[in-house]
Formats: sequence, structure tokens, C-alpha cells
Amino acid sequence: MQQSKLTHSDLYKLEDYANLRDSMRSEVMEEKKRRRIAVGPNLTLIFENRMTIQYQIQEMLRIERIFEADAIQEELDAYNPLIPDGSNWKATAMVEYPDVEERRAKLQLLKGIEDLIWVQVGDFDRVYAIADEDLERSNEEKTSAVHFLRFELPDSNVEAARAGAQIRVGVRHLHYDYTITVDDASRDSLAADLG
Repeated sequence: MQQSKLTHSDLYKLEDYANLRDSMRSEVMEEKKRRRIAVGPNLTLIFENRMTIQYQIQEMLRIERIFEADAIQEELDAYNPLIPDGSNWKATAMVEYPDVEERRAKLQLLKGIEDLIWVQVGDFDRVYAIADEDLERSNEEKTSAVHFLRFELPDSNVEAARAGAQIRVGVRHLHYDYTITVDDASRDSLAADLG
């Protein structure tokens, strides 16, 4: 189902959010459990939706003490593109290595990984990510540890996902090659983004 973009009226004022924060955080963390998908040991995709993005905006407003209308609109403009549009999934991809030196070396080795991440619904063709539409996060020497991805699904994939088809997520890089099948709870949560 297409999710509407967030507006000023969807956001809580700072003092109201302070009262609701614990309960909202608990709800969002449960939602993120279903939407956090590990693809191998060092790549995690968090599939965003309206709830996760609203929480992110609320947290930014809280941390930065933002209350002016123009500044709030800037946050909305920055984060609204991460809400799925009904025919796609949008995800934050994180390349994670705890050791700083290992991470630096791996980010050089994994250059281009963001363009090789894919989803597959049922037996349909893989759909590769459209990465970092807002700005380039990689350069000639290395990839970034964080990427924003969009998977634009054909109508046939949307219908199949909504009907309960299996969803697989993977990456096919020379130095990082993994495929996983998402569990039922994750599949149902992702399917709810579509249509």
C-alpha cells in the first residue's frame, strides 16, 4: 500500500514527543526487527517505511532541538524520499566491520557493492538496487559504509509479494556473495509496503 509522505501535521511537538518517546521507540524497534535483514555477516539492510522514517525525523528534531517550521521542512524533505511509494522497497544498507582497519580495507575491496544488492520475489527476475539517488557516496577508491537503496518492482512482483510469494535478498560481489530468504514476518512486513 502506498504510504503517504509525512507533513508537519504528522509530527509531534518536542514536548509532546518527550512524553510519547518511550512507547514510540518500543513500537518502532519491534517494527525494525521485522525489517532488518542481514545478508551475510557484514551487510545489513533496514527496509524503511513511514513509521521508521517518522521516528527518525522525531529523533533528529529532538536531538537538534529543531522547532522552526523551515528547519522541520528541511528534515521532511531529506527523509520523505525514503518512504516506499507502493511499487518499491527502500532500504538503508550498512556495511559493518567492527574493527576500524578491517572496515577501511573492506570498503576498498567492496567498491561498487551498492549496485549489486538485489531482491527477488518468487521466481521472477532479480531486481537490483538503485543506489544513492540523493548523492554519490562512493568514489574511485572505496565504497561508503552506508547507502540508501530503492528496489523498483514490476507490477508482477508487487502482486506476487502481496499474495505471499517468497522473497529473497542477496548481493553478488566478487568479494561478498550471499543470498538469504526472508522469514515470514519480514516478508509480510515488506509486502504491506506494496500495492
